[in-house]
Amino acid sequence: MRPHRAFSPGLTGVLPLRETRHLVEVLRARVGDRFTVFDGEREALAEVVDLGPPLRYRVLEERRPEREVGVEVVLYVALLKGDKLAEVVRAATELGATRIQPLVTRHSVPKEMGEGKLRRLRAVALEAAKQSGRVVVPEVLPPIPLKAVPQVAQGLVAHVGATARVREVLDPEKPLALAVGPEGGFAEEEVALLEARGFTPVSLGRRILRAETAALALLALCTAGEGR
Repeated sequence: MRPHRAFSPGLTGVLPLRETRHLVEVLRARVGDRFTVFDGEREALAEVVDLGPPLRYRVLEERRPEREVGVEVVLYVALLKGDKLAEVVRAATELGATRIQPLVTRHSVPKEMGEGKLRRLRAVALEAAKQSGRVVVPEVLPPIPLKAVPQVAQGLVAHVGATARVREVLDPEKPLALAVGPEGGFAEEEVALLEARGFTPVSLGRRILRAETAALALLALCTAGEGR
């Protein structure tokens, strides 16, 4: 079996059925094969002891890899049309977000999210965490109105009219909240509300970016751009 990571809550020695099916039916796991398990906090090298279902394993060695950003990174992102939010969740997970909070804003075309889509986004976050080697699986929350965004210790909001650059205002050692609007951006009064909650408007360059591109550009500047 080729190297694989599987999500196993609590590292209990028993894999969820979905993970079992992937290892046994797709990767053709056999008793004695080794793979990696993680549970959102820890990671371990494991060995298959019974194919089940469900597959059972024993932990050989617990690990604490240094792959997380080191501070909380919350991404507030407006609801987007089609499957664009799934793209954002996938890449945001790879870039180190710890929580993803969809927003309902003035210019959002979708104004709600069904339970089915929320489950899918959470599955996307899990798969992206497995692929990128993360131990933490970002929490994807149900949408909230923009006015429900809380006060933050450090926040950045992508805004076309801003002049500040991320590197000029970012403190990489402090918890971070990032806000990105929908197609058409935040309304001026929404930017003002976010400023009152502790967000600093920042520029992402001279070009007009798609909403999903802006979210990932801002996140990448704050994590990958700092080598984190």
